[in-house]
Amino acid sequence: MTNIQFAKRLQPLKSNVFADMDRAKAIALAAGREVIDLSLGSSDLPAEAHVIEAIAQSLSDRSTHGYLLFNGTQGFREAAANWYEQKFGIRVDAQTEVLPLIGSQEGTAHLPLAILNPGDFALLLDPGYPSHAGGVYLASGQIYPMPLLAENGFLPVFADIPAPVLAQSRMMVLSYPHNPTAAIAPLSFFQEAVAFCQQHNLVLVHDFPYVDLVFGETGDWGKGSRGESLMLNAPSLVPSILQADPEKSVSIEFFTLSKSYNMGGFRIGYAIGNAQLINALRQVKAAVDFNQYRGILNGAIAALTGPQAGVKSAVNTFQTRRDAFISALHRIGWNVPTPQATMYIWAKLPSPWSENSIEFCTQLVKQTGVAVSPGAGFGKSGEGYIRFALVHEPPLLEIAVERMAEFLH
Repeated sequence: MTNIQFAKRLQPLKSNVFADMDRAKAIALAAGREVIDLSLGSSDLPAEAHVIEAIAQSLSDRSTHGYLLFNGTQGFREAAANWYEQKFGIRVDAQTEVLPLIGSQEGTAHLPLAILNPGDFALLLDPGYPSHAGGVYLASGQIYPMPLLAENGFLPVFADIPAPVLAQSRMMVLSYPHNPTAAIAPLSFFQEAVAFCQQHNLVLVHDFPYVDLVFGETGDWGKGSRGESLMLNAPSLVPSILQADPEKSVSIEFFTLSKSYNMGGFRIGYAIGNAQLINALRQVKAAVDFNQYRGILNGAIAALTGPQAGVKSAVNTFQTRRDAFISALHRIGWNVPTPQATMYIWAKLPSPWSENSIEFCTQLVKQTGVAVSPGAGFGKSGEGYIRFALVHEPPLLEIAVERMAEFLH
């Protein structure tokens, strides 16, 4: 058999929290367990009918069947720019400051190829989303993990970053509301981050998939400049990074339609930010892919410019699930904080599991069929925690908690 030599950059990609849990779930299913899967943050809610209709109508249009080049995405870029302007009050140039993506994960994974030279550091949240690290490894960069601790509100402390690391750093990646901790960050934190990155000549990346999955917002639903329904007067509970960097001096922000519009399987997102960064990412993408099928972009335009009642309904659904799940956990004596955003619960593990989240998750799914994500899979500072994804209705969530109660006692 031929001895194929693979690139060293693949070594750190061998372990993945989702792949590990998939294997554990498969073993439980093979053993006859009924699995309640709370490990993957893939919404179980459907895309709205007007979005599906826009895609369906595109199928019979022969002009949508070919390659889609950048100029053909103008309608989508304009819809994204207008949505952003209405929500956050900052002007965006759809031609130079917006780029379509195959989900925000694709953007965060490809951007390091445009920023890092081999050996350069990226400053990442720990715990954090796996694709943030994966993109750095693919670019042959180094990672400096910024620990997120409960006593700091799960926000990084920039003053703790060593000077020698800063001297070799080229980018910082933030993401609030945060996956997996569900923490949110105030505008003052983003202002501090922008000033820090300007001072140290860092690119500031903000992954923003949960922009709409926020509970208790006070914004009003109204009409945009083109008659579309949008949430106006958005509160500062979950600010955009560009509100702290309105000149877009060092910042780029990634959005997705997976969470707000339940379009995860359609793989559509976009980047907004500094024109030079947008162009650099566009150069990387040009070497890797064409754009998505035009019909998907038509569906995305319908989502961004059409009725937003589905977004509000999704937020209400996840808030109801959050409340039911938190109440059930409290009833069994597992006191976890109530998050203000995302579709996740970040729970500190009780003894004797407090330093072995992977073993807890493996044994839990094996013995009860309840699948959750180990905090250690998101980074060293995630050890001692697990993440629940609220992707089932309250009755099933409560059954999951009952099974966990038996497991814990």
